[in-house]
Amino acid sequence: MQKTTFLYKYIIALIIAITVVIAIVCITRKVASNTYEVEETSATAALEFTVPITKQNPSKAINLESIIEKNEQEIITEKIEKQETDIEFTTIYRQNDSLAKGQMQTLQEGQDGKQDSIIKKIYKSGELISEEQISSEIKKVSIDKIVEIGTAAFSNNYVPIVGDTLKATSNTLAIRTEPNAEAKKLITIKVGDTVTLKAKQDGWYYVEYQTYLGWAPMDCLTYVNPNGTGDGDENNNQYTREELSQNLGFSMLLNRKSGLSLEQFKKVLENDANDKNHIFTENAEYFYYVEQQYNVNGLFVAAVGIHESAWGTSSISLNKKNLFGYGAYDRDPGGSAATFETYAEGIDLVARVFVKYYINPSGTDIYNGEKAVGTYYRGATLTAVNKSYATDTNWANGVYRWMMYLYNKL
Repeated sequence: MQKTTFLYKYIIALIIAITVVIAIVCITRKVASNTYEVEETSATAALEFTVPITKQNPSKAINLESIIEKNEQEIITEKIEKQETDIEFTTIYRQNDSLAKGQMQTLQEGQDGKQDSIIKKIYKSGELISEEQISSEIKKVSIDKIVEIGTAAFSNNYVPIVGDTLKATSNTLAIRTEPNAEAKKLITIKVGDTVTLKAKQDGWYYVEYQTYLGWAPMDCLTYVNPNGTGDGDENNNQYTREELSQNLGFSMLLNRKSGLSLEQFKKVLENDANDKNHIFTENAEYFYYVEQQYNVNGLFVAAVGIHESAWGTSSISLNKKNLFGYGAYDRDPGGSAATFETYAEGIDLVARVFVKYYINPSGTDIYNGEKAVGTYYRGATLTAVNKSYATDTNWANGVYRWMMYLYNKL
């Protein structure tokens, strides 16, 4: 009986001890849990304090659709394309002391070459903003244009009329079925051969040669004076500064002649204090010649050359006779820029590039019976040309400043 009582007491004590232990564990966990909750609450409170939540004004709610639409409009994409491109011909100018001063005659028409090029094009919002030629393979070489410039002390301003006799100035001149350089050739005549003028049309003469009737470029034929002398008038008709500058402005059309005479071009470009290397002084006449041949504002071309070369002081203009940075790419402007034998070659080529690609819409009749390609045509004004010709949005302002400067020197 005594043993039973002892065993009973032992079991009771054990149960009490176990209960106490369980109670202590539960209390400990509860305290820990409360501590965690307090800490978590404190952290949350701190977070709420540092990043307060404010009520959004419905009138100023973000329009996600407009943001997405705007971002989509400004997407810039890059494409690598293979295409056939022209190799622009070079014009070689020669002086002729038996030709009237300021008069030009073409001895050989230039022809563009062809090449297969790999082109990297950059588009913004679907509009072409720049392109760079990565590589090329020549398929057809270009043929130089050869032009003689008169230096004689007399001039001949006579405009041929129907019935006059004309003489071929080109070594080989094709008479064609239509006033187009791609038209079928009827016969080829040689320099010095004479034809009779029958009609005129857009830079072409309709002429009679022996039994043939066809078309030939005006600048490959010259009037034969039956008296063998000039008209003795050395000066071309000149407009006043007011007349020449009446359309001056950002809206002026660049695919029009400035109207300046040869002497006026020399007046505004020669002996300028900015022209430290005398480059524009020595090449002033060529801005007049490109205006006459290609129907482009020659003062615009001069202003671009001045702006791009800092009056012929840039390294590219000095080392490569390239006043325009023509052919230069941003990654290596000095290495990629084109090199010319003379400044006249660069002036002539860049003038044709403006006429062919920038200031005339595709299909426009231009020089030598060709038609404008119009790849970068956005309009014929300075602002329009700026969009495709230069990444600098202030380019048009710089060029216009120099145009005004030159016009004011008249």
